[in-house]
Amino acid sequence: MSMSDPLGDMLTRIRNGQMAGKHTITSPASKLRANVLEVLKREGYIRGWERENLRKGVDELKIELKYYDGRPVIQEVARVSTPGRRVYSKIRELPKVYQGLGIAVLSTPRGVLSDHEARQQNVGGEVLCHVF
Repeated sequence: MSMSDPLGDMLTRIRNGQMAGKHTITSPASKLRANVLEVLKREGYIRGWERENLRKGVDELKIELKYYDGRPVIQEVARVSTPGRRVYSKIRELPKVYQGLGIAVLSTPRGVLSDHEARQQNVGGEVLCHVF
């Protein structure tokens, strides 16, 4: 069966894994998912990730979750733009997540960036999710 929202599925796996206290979780691989994970790693929300080849043509992402004093670093993750409702934002209209404490992940013409990086490069795009 095909999945209608692969990125939303990965974010839900991260949320559920942290609520269950897991140190690593897995998710099917795609370029978009890998790019979002790279942004989360750069911003310090996950320890890291790696791509594993299960068999020919089937890859999987192994994601290492991050905890601080026994509590998950990611307290809230929410999908903004969905397959049925795309949300785009100009750089001037991009809201700050929790007054700048959280990040928004954007898909821009220059790649997948956090809202901080997008403001530095002065580029807007599709708001994929908010992370706090």
